[in-house]
Amino acid sequence: MIIAYYQILLGVSIFLTFLYIMSWHKHFDVHVTLIFTMVPIAILGNVMTAQAENLSEAILANKITYFGGTFLMLIITLAILNLCQIRVNKWIRILMFVISTAMFLMALTVGDMQWFYKSCDFVIEDGVGRLVNKQYGPFHAAYVTMILALFAISFAAMIYSAIRKKNVPNKIILLMFIPELVAIFVFYGVRQIFTDKIEMLPAAYVLAQIMYLIIIHQVCLYDITDTGIDTMVQTGDKGFISFDFKRRYLGSNETARAIFPELADVQVDKIIPANLSVSDQVNRWLDTFEHDNTQNSFRYHIGDNSYLVTLTYLYGGKRKGGYQFFLTDDTKRQKYVQLLNDFNLRLKDEVAEKTEHIVEMHEKLILGMATMVESRDNSTGGHIRRTSEGVRMLTDEIRKDNTLNISEDFIRNVIKAAPMHDLGKIAVDDVILRKPGRFEPWEFEKMKAHAKEGAHIVHAILEGTDDVEFHEIAENVAHYHHERWDGSGYPEGLKGEEIPLEARIMAIADVYDALVSKRVYKDSMPFDKADSIIMEGMGTQFDPQLERFYVAARPRLEAYYSEQEAVPDGSGLIGEGGMCKTH
Repeated sequence: MIIAYYQILLGVSIFLTFLYIMSWHKHFDVHVTLIFTMVPIAILGNVMTAQAENLSEAILANKITYFGGTFLMLIITLAILNLCQIRVNKWIRILMFVISTAMFLMALTVGDMQWFYKSCDFVIEDGVGRLVNKQYGPFHAAYVTMILALFAISFAAMIYSAIRKKNVPNKIILLMFIPELVAIFVFYGVRQIFTDKIEMLPAAYVLAQIMYLIIIHQVCLYDITDTGIDTMVQTGDKGFISFDFKRRYLGSNETARAIFPELADVQVDKIIPANLSVSDQVNRWLDTFEHDNTQNSFRYHIGDNSYLVTLTYLYGGKRKGGYQFFLTDDTKRQKYVQLLNDFNLRLKDEVAEKTEHIVEMHEKLILGMATMVESRDNSTGGHIRRTSEGVRMLTDEIRKDNTLNISEDFIRNVIKAAPMHDLGKIAVDDVILRKPGRFEPWEFEKMKAHAKEGAHIVHAILEGTDDVEFHEIAENVAHYHHERWDGSGYPEGLKGEEIPLEARIMAIADVYDALVSKRVYKDSMPFDKADSIIMEGMGTQFDPQLERFYVAARPRLEAYYSEQEAVPDGSGLIGEGGMCKTH
C-alpha cells in the first residue's frame, strides 16, 4: 500500500511535468522548469527506498532523495525571488548554490562516514523497506539549518512583495505561499508523526507542482511584454524578419512572408540572393540604418497597401545579435490621413476664399474712407489712385535689383497702404482744408497735424489685425510721409534713415503727383520742371538712395500721367518752400 502511494505520487508528478512541457514557453522562468525536473527525482528516491532489499540499496535511494530535495528547495527559493521581482546579486546566488552543493556532498557520505548520518539501520516491514534508527551527524544539523534559512528567505520575499510591490499580483504570491506553508508543516509537523511509517514530503512536492502550473499560466497573462508580442505574432498584425550582422536571413513569420512572398524561397542562415527584389529593398533599409541608427522608420508600398517598416537591433539576451524588421499594415491609417489632408486642403481653400473676400471688403472700406476724406479737399478726386500707382512703379524698379533687400510682402503692403496716407485730413477743419490759397502760418500748423492724426486713425482701424507687418507699414506711411531727409519735415522732424523706408517711397510719389496734377487753383506742371524739382530734392527732401529708382520709373510715370490727362484732384501744391500748399 505504501509503495503504491509512492508510485502513484511519482506517476502524478511525471504527468504534471508532461503537462508543463506541453505548455512550456520560452519566456518561462528557468527555475520553474528545474522544479518540474527535480520533483520526480526526489519522489523516485522515495520509491527506490521503499523497494530496496538491503541497506546499501536503501542508502543509495536515500542519496537520490537528498539530491532532489536539497536542490529543489534552493530552486524554489530562487523561483520565488524572481516571481516576486526581487533581484539577487549573482555572487549571492553562487554562494547559495555552493552551500546547497556542500550539503548534498555531505549527504553522499552516508554509509561511509559519520558526518551526515552517524549510523542507521534498514528494515523491511509489510514489504516496504525503510531506514530506521538514524543517528544524525553534525552536517545534518547544518542541512536542516539551510532548509530553514531557505524557507525564511522565501516567506520574507513573499511578505515583502505583498506589502511593497504593486506590480506583483497578490494571486501569484498566494499560489506560491500555499505549497511553502504545506511543505514546512509537513517537514516539521506531520513528518514527525509518520516518520517511521510514511514520508509526506512527496505529496507536498506534487502540490507544489500543481500550484506552479497555475502560477505559470497566471504569470503569462500578467507579463504584458510577452503577451503583447505573442498577441501580435498570432493575430498577424505584425510582420517580423530577422537578420544577423552579416545580413544572413534568420527567419520571418507568415505575415512578413505574405508581404514579401520571395522570403519563402530564401534559405535560413543564407544571404538573400541578389536576383530577388526583396534583397534590394532590405539592403537599402539596412544601409540607411547602419549609417544613422536614428533613421529606422520606412514606408513600403505594394499595390494599394502601405506598410510601416521599423528596424531595430535583434537582441539575444542583453547582447545584440543582428537586425529585426517590424512590418505593420498602415493602409487604413494612410487612407485616413489622405482623406484628412484632402479635407484640410478643401477647408483651407474655403477659408482662404472667405478671408480673401473679407480682406477685399476691408480694403474697399478703407479706400472708400480715404476717398471720402479726399472729397472734402479742393479737388475732384484721383490723388489716391494716382499716388498708389506711383508707389507701384517705384517699387517695381526697386524689386528689379533689390539692393535695398526688401521682400515681396513689404512691396505689396506699401502699395496697399498708399491710399491711407492722408486719412488724417478728416481731423482738419473744412475752412483750412478747403482754403484755395496759401495757408497762414497758424493754418499750416493745423494742417500739419493731419500726419499724426492719420497715424492714430490707421492704428485704430487696423488694431487687432493678424497682419502685423501691414499694420506697421500703413501707420508709418500715414505718420511720416511728410518727413524730409534733412530733418526739416514734420510731424517728428526725423532725419535720414530714421524715416521708415515705406514713408520715404510714399513721399516721392505724393510730391510728384502734387506737382504734375492740375488743381482748381493751378495748372499742372510740365514733366521736365517737376522732374527738376524732384531731382533737386534728392538728399534734402528725399532719400538719395531712391534717386536711381525714381529715374528708372520716370518714363512710366510720365506715360501714366499723360494718359490721365492731368485730372484735377485735391492734394494741393507744396506751399512751404514754394513746392506745394499743404506740404
